[in-house]
Amino acid sequence: MTVYLPFIILFILLAFGVPVAISLALAGSLGIYLATNADVLVGILTASPGSALTTYELLTIPMFILMAEFMGVSGITSSLFKAIAKWTNNIRGGIGIATVVTGAAFGAISGSSTAAAATLAKTSIPAMREQGYSDGMAGSVAAISGTIAMLIPPSVALIFYGLLSGVSIADLLIAGIVPGILVALTIALTIKVLLWRNPLPEQSVNYSMAEKIQSLKVAGPFVVLFLLVTGLIYSGIATPVESSALGAFGALLIAAKSGNLTRSRFGEALFNTCSVSAMIGLIIVCAHIFGYFITFTGVTRDMISWAGSLEVSPYVILAVIVLMYLVLGLFLDLISILILTVPVVLPLVTSLGFDPLWFGIIVILLAEIGIVTPPVGINVFVVSKSAEIAVEKIFSGVMIYVLSLLFLVLILIAFPGLVLWLPSTSG
Repeated sequence: MTVYLPFIILFILLAFGVPVAISLALAGSLGIYLATNADVLVGILTASPGSALTTYELLTIPMFILMAEFMGVSGITSSLFKAIAKWTNNIRGGIGIATVVTGAAFGAISGSSTAAAATLAKTSIPAMREQGYSDGMAGSVAAISGTIAMLIPPSVALIFYGLLSGVSIADLLIAGIVPGILVALTIALTIKVLLWRNPLPEQSVNYSMAEKIQSLKVAGPFVVLFLLVTGLIYSGIATPVESSALGAFGALLIAAKSGNLTRSRFGEALFNTCSVSAMIGLIIVCAHIFGYFITFTGVTRDMISWAGSLEVSPYVILAVIVLMYLVLGLFLDLISILILTVPVVLPLVTSLGFDPLWFGIIVILLAEIGIVTPPVGINVFVVSKSAEIAVEKIFSGVMIYVLSLLFLVLILIAFPGLVLWLPSTSG
């Protein structure tokens, strides 16, 4: 009962809408008290904030958030979508594919799936409606395209997984590139198939090559930031922390050049960065407390022993784990899922012979699916509110993309080299 009661209380608190950090702290404190005594609990509560927040790599989170804030101030995302649409205009489903590419590009300077979905809802859905897309299809394309930001570096989700697992954050960020591209291609191909089966009377405008080349100027800032951040990490010239600081400074220069960086917007960007960073920091501290409870009760050790006693293929156990993540994604947000599962599941996965770097990418990809599936589906609600589209229409339209991404998960499980190859070549 000592083991199960804190988990039960944690899920009850989350079900009643208690913030993740508070739920973790309360459930973890109760578990530590039941497993040890009050003196041990007081000692852990005293030491946890310092030990949890002194990780050097934690600095990447506020820097990447600040980079995204400054890029938001620059206001070039809308222009980027229009530029990409000029190149995809003559392709069937071109406006939808432009949304996918914009989602990937926005992910390269944001790392936030929710922010990407909200931006795409405002910039791409009106254009898709003009091309004859139904509200359900336009909303679902925007919602699913926003998820690419979770894999394309700088991904806050990958950084969070690295902090929880101890896996190199630099390797994780590089490992997300190929799967991120594959996710974008999978979504784009799904759009092509849908429009092949149900053609739309799309109205294309012919742009000259000069106009297309002129439009590439908008992509310059994104390319520079991507090379500045990811390129330096890949080459080994800079650490993720150093690259994130350079990325934030580069975004500041871009915002200043755009002419939109007023004193009030600069202050707002700093305030938003501090608010989000403080929230994440609190979650990390409370997750640290809950982690002590898991350590004291030996849950991970018992799971590894149990799995070792089973006479089944490791892939059977992996299939159960994948199913568990899909179910959790229906009810919990990404950070909650990572905090609850990584400390327990990752040692089990590595004991089965699977690579923790590869497993992190699989987990994030499964989380992508979770943020567009009911009843939580945060990206769907964000798009619904931003574009004033009924939630049920978007949920209905997004399910075909969910099936496509599940197929991609199977491919990455069958061919782990697709994930591990690029990090193995980095500096």
